[in-house]
Amino acid sequence: MTEKGLRRLEDELRNLKSVERPAIIRAIAEARSHGDLSENAEYHAARERQSFTEGRVLELESIISTAEVIDPTSLSGDQVKFGATVTVVDEDTDKEATYQIVGVHEADIKLNLLSISSPLAKSLIGKHEGDTVSVPAPGGDRTYEILSVKFI
Repeated sequence: MTEKGLRRLEDELRNLKSVERPAIIRAIAEARSHGDLSENAEYHAARERQSFTEGRVLELESIISTAEVIDPTSLSGDQVKFGATVTVVDEDTDKEATYQIVGVHEADIKLNLLSISSPLAKSLIGKHEGDTVSVPAPGGDRTYEILSVKFI
């Protein structure tokens, strides 16, 4: 996992503990004050939200406690590996895209953070600038050329 990814998870955990938990406790108390809990939709919704939040807290604590942080700037070379920022071009559409290959828990395609377990990342790992890779996709294999590999 990258340092930035770890910080995002730590921020989410901090928010869940300091903002979400107290809000849920207040919502449960408010719902209880309305009387009969068996037919109280607000109470059941708040308890469901509490259950989800507590599950996510446990998940984040587990991920953070076992995270191994890798600094991509300490890596070098022209071979694609974890932490690399890779620019590729789709050979069918000529569309260029740049992705950073990151850990599973920090991946976010909207931010161009590509999970190391994704089909594209798996196809790119170990390749070099100028190589062409074929990626299995639902509509048929896609072919990409690697334009650049950087560690930033």
